[in-house]
Amino acid sequence: MNRNLTAQLRFALMRLRSSSLKSYVTNAFWRQPASLWEGKHSTAFKWGTVHSQFSFSCTPKESVMAAEAKQTCYEGSCVQSFQFYLEHSEEHEAILQCVHNLLPGEFQRIGAGKSSLDILGVGSGGGEMDTQMLTLLQSTFPAIPITADIVEGSSKLTDNFKALVAKTANLQNIPFGWYIMNSGEYEKQVKAKGDMKKFDFIHMIQMIYYVDNLADTIRFFHSLLKNNGRLMIIIEAANGGWDTLWKTYKKELCVDAITEYRSSGEIIACLKSLGLKYDEHTIPNSFDISECYNPSSQIGQRLLNFMTAQDHFEQYFTPEIRAGMLDLLRNKCSTEKDGKVLFNSTLKCILVHA
Repeated sequence: MNRNLTAQLRFALMRLRSSSLKSYVTNAFWRQPASLWEGKHSTAFKWGTVHSQFSFSCTPKESVMAAEAKQTCYEGSCVQSFQFYLEHSEEHEAILQCVHNLLPGEFQRIGAGKSSLDILGVGSGGGEMDTQMLTLLQSTFPAIPITADIVEGSSKLTDNFKALVAKTANLQNIPFGWYIMNSGEYEKQVKAKGDMKKFDFIHMIQMIYYVDNLADTIRFFHSLLKNNGRLMIIIEAANGGWDTLWKTYKKELCVDAITEYRSSGEIIACLKSLGLKYDEHTIPNSFDISECYNPSSQIGQRLLNFMTAQDHFEQYFTPEIRAGMLDLLRNKCSTEKDGKVLFNSTLKCILVHA
């Protein structure tokens, strides 16, 4: 696998969301520039597979909006690497807890007085997070018609999403529109048509890291919100472990497709510059990276490969760089408890008002 794909892979997250909650990030690999997940910055990143708490089955009316899927980091071994990360980080579980705690109240506000609700998922991956959110929305408004449009650059993850929908009984009555493309391509298509469908709720989970132009991307999707709608962005927290690692070693890590690392700090600064109102919520999370300090541990090596977006951490970086990264991970990116090195992978959920 070339470094370009691996890098994209790592940035995409997690997934927060996409083939079974534990699946893989789809279009937007969270730490992968939205472009990694978002086509350099233009593919949407989303979550991998997370084991769903709900089981559904359905064959909804599908409106398949074409577009040839390009090879993305969400295919093949990249997906496997991301899945490995999700299994060890429990990131999806942390995001799900936030979703279940936060969205019921938000949905009440968003849907008040409306006769129908339209949802847009950008970088939805395998759909684990999407099906959970749609189920929550249905339980909040059981009598109101709901539609769901899905933008995902990976045809494989889109197939996983469709299979999950087919097993989810309560989603049978929801018409799905499938857009197998990255977020930049979706924007171009919508603008070319000139007839922009509006949405009550748009979510971008771990996918905005690498969009080509952050302000333009947020401005566009915000323009698609209906009255009282919300744009939900989930991304790594500023000054968290990922932010510290990737900004400290920007020269070594932000190469090829990844040219910059974005965290919640950049998103909030952008929202302020655009004059947009938002609410910010913290999603606490950490995972054990103790194995990274055992040279003979295969788990440790695979985690380091993923965290640095390289196929072979030991071979790619010089001994000095490796030692510096390991020291940073232990002393600046993590805390130690009960003999374990716990990496700070806290995220932020940012709800942008229409």
